[in-house]
Amino acid sequence: MAEVTIREIRKNYGALEVLHGFDVDIADGEFVVLVGPSGCGKSTLLRMIAGLEAITSGTIQLGGRVVNNLPPAERDIAMVFQNYALYPHKTVAANMAFSLRMRGMDKKEIKSRVDNAAGILGLEPYLDRYPRALSGGQRQRVAMGRAIVRDPQVFLFDEPLSNLDAKLRVQMRSEIRALHQRLRTTMVYVTHDQVEAMTMADKIVVMQDGYIEQIGSPLELYDFPVNRFVASFIGSPSMNLLDGVVRRGDGFEVEVNGVRIACRDIDGLDEGQNVTLGVRPEHLEISDSGIGATVSLVEPTGAETHVIMKFGDQDIVAVFKERHNFKPGQEIFLSVKPEFVHIFDGESGNRLS
Repeated sequence: MAEVTIREIRKNYGALEVLHGFDVDIADGEFVVLVGPSGCGKSTLLRMIAGLEAITSGTIQLGGRVVNNLPPAERDIAMVFQNYALYPHKTVAANMAFSLRMRGMDKKEIKSRVDNAAGILGLEPYLDRYPRALSGGQRQRVAMGRAIVRDPQVFLFDEPLSNLDAKLRVQMRSEIRALHQRLRTTMVYVTHDQVEAMTMADKIVVMQDGYIEQIGSPLELYDFPVNRFVASFIGSPSMNLLDGVVRRGDGFEVEVNGVRIACRDIDGLDEGQNVTLGVRPEHLEISDSGIGATVSLVEPTGAETHVIMKFGDQDIVAVFKERHNFKPGQEIFLSVKPEFVHIFDGESGNRLS
């Protein structure tokens, strides 16, 4: 069993507390992504799991064993770093075999493990090359191979794709996901890229300022964000968040910049109460009336058209599957179905609908 259990974990640097006491449960074989903006504490948490950072308080268990005071070599984990961390004077095969040789493992067993990992990652033609003769994607595969040969309980990935170009990142995302499906080993993956999180994770942990904002599956976070931060962070382009006030007439509405937008009714909200209305860009539709917005910028991507607009003093973004030839300065009207509207408290930012 290789579940990871984190309880009341805290990390202080002197008087500065950067992780503020929270719990995370990672099931055996699960692929969990820690995501959040730079400085939120996700890499610190990963390094604490690995044993590279001391734990101020709380407990971390790997496979049911408390590892707080164990050195990294005794935790049965393998870590893949952002900068590959390969030995430049060793071949691909020697890089992959290094940790096994340090353990004193039998040469035949080392060769078997290296060959197996090379086969999984498509590295057989490169085993005799040195890192300088490899592309960025190949170097990252070598770093992954070095982790695979150890057959660890848990794989840890610290932003492994951030040094790659856009096309390689997409390719490597697929390769890491396929690797997980093949090995079925517990994986904890850190990134600031929410697209990586959405496309790779079984479960996402969203962090901000050393706190956990929400834990759930990618679609749970996308469809039911618990607060404005998660709503704005998960999704690309991010959710439109518009400040408004509650109006109760023939139905439940939120008035934004003088325009009333129909929503599903929410009990307990009073006339005139301040709220934030959220709507995903793809849920805005062109209509004859409703939200009157002025086009600022049109971004055709081929498959979609992204339109950035001004609605009063607030910016909104719409994503259309159809191709439109809007011009800057043009006014268009938009509508949204009530079932696609999210309502957040105007003060706390917490989800109300």
